[in-house]
Amino acid sequence: MAGGEVTAANGLSKSQRAYHWVKERIAAQEFTPGYRLVLGTIAGELDMSVVPVREAIRQLEAEGLVTFERNVGARVSMVDDTQYRYSMQSLSILEGAATALAARRLTKKDVRHAREINELMIESLAHFDPRSFTRLNQEFHSALYGKCANPRMLDLVESEWARLGHLRDSTFSFVPGRAQESVHEHENILRLIENSAPLGEIEKAARRHRAATLDAYLIHEHPDETLGLPAF
Repeated sequence: MAGGEVTAANGLSKSQRAYHWVKERIAAQEFTPGYRLVLGTIAGELDMSVVPVREAIRQLEAEGLVTFERNVGARVSMVDDTQYRYSMQSLSILEGAATALAARRLTKKDVRHAREINELMIESLAHFDPRSFTRLNQEFHSALYGKCANPRMLDLVESEWARLGHLRDSTFSFVPGRAQESVHEHENILRLIENSAPLGEIEKAARRHRAATLDAYLIHEHPDETLGLPAF
């Protein structure tokens, strides 16, 4: 039986364990852009053969997180502004839809939890740390879209979040002023959910919220270029 087919006690195959192990370290910036991924070393860390590790690397390559060059091997992909823009545009649409699909499934406790996270984000503005703010931001959005009943939609959203973690340690380190606007937009999305607003309105608010962060970044880094997404 191939290494990737052997299922561990936690229900994941060896290739899946290797995939998540490497992906988590890319997202956490332990494996930075350009970092060489030595299959034998990873296999040793995980106590498995290189076969499932190779399968995991191929999956990460398909997602754009890893590049593979003949005679060089696998490396963590380099930061690319274009790829960042593509991920933000994709996440704007995907997360907006997932948030709308989850809205009717959220309980009052769920909404209260999301608001508590947003309040922590507001408090953090006084001693702003971009990485901490970004972590809370992801927790906030996960609390809203996490109950989306479409598992494939959730997988797509999580993949783009992971890709963003690799492309940019924190967008807010580039545009810290965006943080203040962001928490106000969070509250607006929460009010729409609490008031059982039409799902189309919730989807549009979540989508525009993500697009506004991209636009703020582009204005800061590329002031002569067109903004990221139209307000359709």
